[in-house]
Amino acid sequence: MNILAVESSCDETAVAIVRDGREVLTDCIASQVALHREYGGVVPEIASRKHIEAIYGLADQALENAGLTRDEIDAVAVTYAPGLIGAVLVGVNFAKAAAMALNKPLIPVHHIRGHIAANYLAYPDLEPPFLCLVVSGGHTMIIEVKDYTDMQILGTTLDDAAGECFDKVGRVLGMPYPGGAALDKAAQQGDETRYHLPVAKPGENPYNMSFSGLKTATLNLIHHAEQVGEELDIPSLCAAFTAAVSETLVPRVVRALEETGYKKVAVAGGVAANSRIRHDILEAAGKLGAEVYMPPLKLCGDNGAMIGSQAYYEYLVGNVADMSLNAYATKSILGEAL
Repeated sequence: MNILAVESSCDETAVAIVRDGREVLTDCIASQVALHREYGGVVPEIASRKHIEAIYGLADQALENAGLTRDEIDAVAVTYAPGLIGAVLVGVNFAKAAAMALNKPLIPVHHIRGHIAANYLAYPDLEPPFLCLVVSGGHTMIIEVKDYTDMQILGTTLDDAAGECFDKVGRVLGMPYPGGAALDKAAQQGDETRYHLPVAKPGENPYNMSFSGLKTATLNLIHHAEQVGEELDIPSLCAAFTAAVSETLVPRVVRALEETGYKKVAVAGGVAANSRIRHDILEAAGKLGAEVYMPPLKLCGDNGAMIGSQAYYEYLVGNVADMSLNAYATKSILGEAL
C-alpha cells in the first residue's frame, strides 16, 4: 500500500511516500529554519504562507523521486492535529483535495502518533507493546503503546514542554534558532556541576513532569548575571540545564519500565536528538535489561515519512476521514479535542 503523506504542523513542509507502513520510498522536506531564524522562532503567518508555496511542488517531487504515477497512490494521509492552526490547515486542505482528485481514502494522523511511528521506520522488527518517551517542542509525555493505534498516557508535563524550554533558553543565550540544537552542542563542552538548577519532584502522578520552574530559574540566572556584569560560563550552564531536563525525564521512564514490566522503550520527537538524553536513556534502560529504540536524527524532527508510517496502521483499523475533516491546534493523542 503506497501512502502519500503530508506534514505541515509547524515550520517544515514535508511530503513522503511510504509503503506498508515500514518502507520509505521518498521523504521530501522544505525547511523554513533559515527564514524563521531571523525572528528567533516560528512566525505562524509566515510559516503558513511558505507551506502554501511549497506543498504542491513537494508532492510532484515525491512522486518523481519514488518513480510512481498518481494512479499508483493508494491513500493520502495528513497531520490533522496538533500544531499551528494555519499551518495544519494548509496540509489538511491539500490532502483533502488530493484524496478527492485521486478518489483515494483520506487518513488523518495525530502528529505525536507520527513521531512514535518514526521508530517503526528505523526498526522494522519493532512492534507494540512498548513504552515511549515523547519529547518535542510542544509535548513531553510517557506513553504506553499497547498497539499501533491503542495508547495510554502514563504521564505528561504539567506546564512547559522540554523542547520549548530548550529553545527559549537557547534564544535568551543568543544562540541561533532552533536553540535546542545549539544548546546541546555547547553543553558537550561544559561542566554540569558548576551551576545548580532545580529538578521538579513528582506530584500526585509520579510520571508527570514540570519544566516551568527549571526554565524560570535558568532565565533568572542569566538575567542576574547580565545585571551585575558577571560573565557566564555558557557551556557549563547549558550542560547543567540539559542535565536537569534529563534528570526529570529519565527517572520517570525507569519507574515506568519497572512498574509496567515492559522491556522495550522508544524515544520520539525533536528533543530525542539531544545527545545527553539519548545517552542517559540508553544507560538507565540498559541497567534494567530493556531494549531502547531511538530513531536516527533525520527522523527525530518533523517529517512526512513518520506520518505515512502511522497512517498505514490507522487505515488497517478503519480510521479514515471524509471531506469534513478539520484541523486542530490542540488534540489529545487519544483523539479527544482539548
